[in-house]
Amino acid sequence: MPEASGPSAGGAIPGGSAGPPSLRALTGPAEPPALLAAADSPTSWRVRLPHTTAAVPIARHLIRAALDDLGPGTVGLPDRDTAELLTAELVANAVEHTAGLGPIELVVELFSAPGGCQIEVHDSQPARPGELDGPAPGTEVDPWQEHGRGLLLIRALSSDCGHRPTAHGKAVWFTLPGIPAQRRPPP
Repeated sequence: MPEASGPSAGGAIPGGSAGPPSLRALTGPAEPPALLAAADSPTSWRVRLPHTTAAVPIARHLIRAALDDLGPGTVGLPDRDTAELLTAELVANAVEHTAGLGPIELVVELFSAPGGCQIEVHDSQPARPGELDGPAPGTEVDPWQEHGRGLLLIRALSSDCGHRPTAHGKAVWFTLPGIPAQRRPPP
């Protein structure tokens, strides 16, 4: 089962104790989420995922459920579909390119006004991700290839993205802006 850490600084999420009900359901009652310390963030989670392809649908579900659990009236939520898609791309890349070495962690941080979020995927491989900064000059993306468009999607759909070294490998991240409530599609 994935391990989870609950919201920080803002205490419990409305309707929950130490994390969204969906995170508690995946971690089970025997593994209560622990609080993270992040003074400038109203809410953040850290979830340890299995280093298998099963991590992709788990991560998608966690992102969607966490954003849904915050409620439609929450100010500055990012687009759930985009957050879910880009998270799945990062987790799939971590599973595929790290050869089962060490855990994969999903870190979600929701920003206060004007809103938005940053989502990171941590893995144990220190090598920088492929073409996150942009394709090599003269490189064309083949629309018929099964692979190779994930980082292109992340660059195109996020407001910012990048990678950084960590004590145990690297973190690849993206940020999404908050969408004003009047422009947000219904759930």
